[in-house]
Amino acid sequence: MKKIQNKKQTIWYDDSILSGSPEQCCDPEFWQQQNKIIGSAQGRGTTWFVALDKMDAALRHYRRGGLFGKLIKDHYIFTGWEKTRSYQEFQLLNTLIKAGVNVPKPIAARATKRTFCYQADLLSQKIPNARDLVAILQEKPLSKEMYQKIGNEIRKMHAAQVNHTDLNIHNILIDDNDKVWIIDFDKCYQQKGDDWKQGNWDRLKRSFVKEVSKKNIYWANKEWAHLFGH
Repeated sequence: MKKIQNKKQTIWYDDSILSGSPEQCCDPEFWQQQNKIIGSAQGRGTTWFVALDKMDAALRHYRRGGLFGKLIKDHYIFTGWEKTRSYQEFQLLNTLIKAGVNVPKPIAARATKRTFCYQADLLSQKIPNARDLVAILQEKPLSKEMYQKIGNEIRKMHAAQVNHTDLNIHNILIDDNDKVWIIDFDKCYQQKGDDWKQGNWDRLKRSFVKEVSKKNIYWANKEWAHLFGH
C-alpha cells in the first residue's frame, strides 16, 4: 500500500493495480473524461463502475443513511486519518483477503478533510459476472449446495473475527463460476469472542424474510438450515 498525503487529503492505494494518477482516482469526473465509466448503480448514492487496465472497479462515495443522513449527507467527524471510514474498510478488506475470504480487492481509499469533518471515497474491485442473491432468487431457487457455500463463506469471515454489521442478501454475490462473495464492509470491524456472531446470522435471516414479501424471491424458511449443512 502506498500513501499520498497533504494537509487536506490522504489517499492510500495499491500501485500494483493503479497506474496513472492516484490523486484523482476517486473523482468520477476524472474517469468520465477518460471515457472509462462503464456503468453505475443506485444505492444510498451512486456507485460508478470504472474500467481500469487490470480490472473493473467500483467507486463509492460514503454517505450517511437514516434520519441523520438527510441533514448531513456525507460528512463525518475527523479524529485522525487512520480512523476514517475509507481507510478502515480498505484495511479490513485486505485482512479478509489474507484470511481467504472472497471479498473485493481494495484499490484506493481517500479521505478529504473539511475543517472538523471529512468526506471519504473507496475504489475497489467490481466482481466480474456476479449478481446479488436478491436478483438471483427473483428468478429461481438456490440449491442446497449453494446455500452451504454461502454459509461456509460467512463462517470464514467469522473465523477472521470480522463482524459484518449489515449482512443482508444484497451484500452476498454469486459469480458465473458459482463462487460466493461478500461485499460492503463500511462500518464493519474485527471483534473478539463469539457472542456477536449470532447477530449477523439473525440479520441475514431477516433480510431473506423481508425480500420474500418485498421482491417475491424464491425462499422458504426450511432453506435456512441449508446454510448450516442440514
